[in-house]
Amino acid sequence: MDSTQARTIADFLLADFQNETKTTLGVLGAVPADHLDYSPDAKSKNALGLLTHLVLADVWFLNCISSQAFGPPSGKESEAGINTPADAIARYQETIPAALDRVRAMTDDQLAAPIDFFGMMQAPAVNFLSMAIRHCVHHRGQLSAYLRAMGGKVPGIYGPSGDM
Repeated sequence: MDSTQARTIADFLLADFQNETKTTLGVLGAVPADHLDYSPDAKSKNALGLLTHLVLADVWFLNCISSQAFGPPSGKESEAGINTPADAIARYQETIPAALDRVRAMTDDQLAAPIDFFGMMQAPAVNFLSMAIRHCVHHRGQLSAYLRAMGGKVPGIYGPSGDM
């Protein structure tokens, strides 16, 4: 992939990520604050764990892309200060726009340059934007599947839900 192709793909994926943030915020806002301990199984994260993971992982992915290096997340999710859906929404709204701007500011050559992903694979930086979106959608889907069991309503995600 050359740098011009990387920029074209990045512009498309950044717009896609930006659009997905609205949906993510809708799902975060639909989580009932009085059922954050809900988990469908002992192996599954509870609702608060998913809220926190979504918020922290999305910004972590974007920051790793813009710094052109993947490293372990800093700090523990349990110490992130996210204790309610409102906390999650506030943190997401505070951190994601700046993280997206850092990726937008990357040069075309930086977007085309390979990044190592924990020794498991190397790919152009722009490829990790797609992975970041899929990671977000995956965990947002998990959280949206919890909503009805928690007494909440599923918001429209890619169209109306049965609760709308």
